[in-house]
Amino acid sequence: MRIDSKKYRVRPHTKVNLRKSPTRGKPHYTSKADYRALLQDHTSKLSELQTLLYAQDRYALLVIFQAMDAAGKDGAIKHVMSGINPQGCQVFSFSHPSAMELDHDFLWRTTRELPERGRIGIFNRSYYEEVLIVRVHREILESERIPWDRHDEDDVWEQRYQSIRDLEKHLHRNGTRIVKFFLHVSKEEQRKRLLARVDDPKSNWKVKLSDAQERKYWKEYRSAYEACLCATSSRNAPWYVVPADDKQDARLIVSQVILDTLKALDMSQPKPDAKRRKELQAMRRLLAK
Repeated sequence: MRIDSKKYRVRPHTKVNLRKSPTRGKPHYTSKADYRALLQDHTSKLSELQTLLYAQDRYALLVIFQAMDAAGKDGAIKHVMSGINPQGCQVFSFSHPSAMELDHDFLWRTTRELPERGRIGIFNRSYYEEVLIVRVHREILESERIPWDRHDEDDVWEQRYQSIRDLEKHLHRNGTRIVKFFLHVSKEEQRKRLLARVDDPKSNWKVKLSDAQERKYWKEYRSAYEACLCATSSRNAPWYVVPADDKQDARLIVSQVILDTLKALDMSQPKPDAKRRKELQAMRRLLAK
């Protein structure tokens, strides 16, 4: 079944209502075997495109994952990128900022980890935390010690949106292509997954008491995500809202979006110029002895 990735894309300046956005859609697979075959096809194609990306050394790809807890970010990264050469892929997870990071601007710690040309960089959470969790928990903003007017807090978020848009425009102009995924999980599905982790000895190391406590801020997080998606989805750095109650289907959608993004680069094997051809001929003569 063909996956239309544009269906999940947030158009620029479009008002987002996550309450009306489905967390589960009609699956793009008919059975577990069909899912595995489709995912294998996607990962094989991704591997081929990654090789071209590395060989051409002209573009980089930044993939950003944001979601509520237990939405499936780790699983999506693990399964979708399973066929990628680890030498050409970097994964970074961003949790609470350190004291050093708090002494810099909010983009500093993630900017240091941007992928170089020829590589794929994956951010498991990102600079978007600064307009999501920080917006829900004002005390974090206080700890950042930035100069801001407490009587006009909305300006802080608008300024941060602008900083993010400016950064992503700059990256695009310099060859970094950006795709951003919001894995949209329902509150009930999250509850089931957290309970399953609590009860599974192999998984309960993943959960913290705070994961359950944060659920009381569900509406606040939803509002923060809606504002963020609307303000920062652009033609060159789009957000995709991916229904995530079905983990397998979410992985297929994510992999299709990444495939479409890489295909759009119209990459090919670099052709050697005259100097390189001469060098290759010299190598052949030496090796033929």
